[in-house]
Amino acid sequence: MAGSLIGGLISGGCRPEQFRVSDPDPQQRERLRQRFGIQTTDSNQQAVTGADVIVLAVKPQAAAQALEGLGSSAPDALYISVIAGIREDQLKRWLSTGALVIRAMPNTPALLGCGVSGLHADQSISAEQREIAENVMRSSGAVIWVEEEALLDPVTAVSGSGPAYFFLLMEAMTRAGVELGLAPEAARLLTQETALGAARMALESDDDVADLRRRVTSPGGTTAAALAVLQTRNVPAAIGEAVRAACDRAGQLADEFGQA
Repeated sequence: MAGSLIGGLISGGCRPEQFRVSDPDPQQRERLRQRFGIQTTDSNQQAVTGADVIVLAVKPQAAAQALEGLGSSAPDALYISVIAGIREDQLKRWLSTGALVIRAMPNTPALLGCGVSGLHADQSISAEQREIAENVMRSSGAVIWVEEEALLDPVTAVSGSGPAYFFLLMEAMTRAGVELGLAPEAARLLTQETALGAARMALESDDDVADLRRRVTSPGGTTAAALAVLQTRNVPAAIGEAVRAACDRAGQLADEFGQA
């Protein structure tokens, strides 16, 4: 996710020299340095000292160790957390009591500038600080704000984890095309361009996706035959259960890793 955000920000006009990135893995630091031309270090304190905006992009299980006492190195900075599941009060406890924290949940298409992020800020965050966070996240895609922090869990379930759902569907469609006799490259291209086209139609249409689905489903036609199988196998319900499982897991992460 850190690489996706850095790529999106640089594509949006930020200069590589504006970034300092900390990572304990020397190979990852070198990959980021070569890929983006940014400064890297193995010291979190060195990375944040003097920074105005700090993006916290670590795995939830590593958050307590990475953030503990970090706020003293940059007490006036705005912290934007993309750590899944970890709540604002927990982040503030690790950083310092007065830390300015905004939570954001982006997804990996941010690397291509077509991601989407859900953001939440409490009453301590000013309108100017909200705008800063929105500009940071908007450089890599669309942004929505949620009024309640708890709503970031469904944001995580729908969009944070969402690309994997579509990749699984595309994987299955490509494999089916090959099994029906298509060349692998042809099946891959047909699947990917169809997915892209369907997404663009949904984005650019004022109609609900259910209406778009009905419009391309002729009674007794090929699409109707395919959708009948998906309905019989209860695929829509399975997708709903999958999204709920991801949402529940986001909440569990705070309980598992947020009490250190």
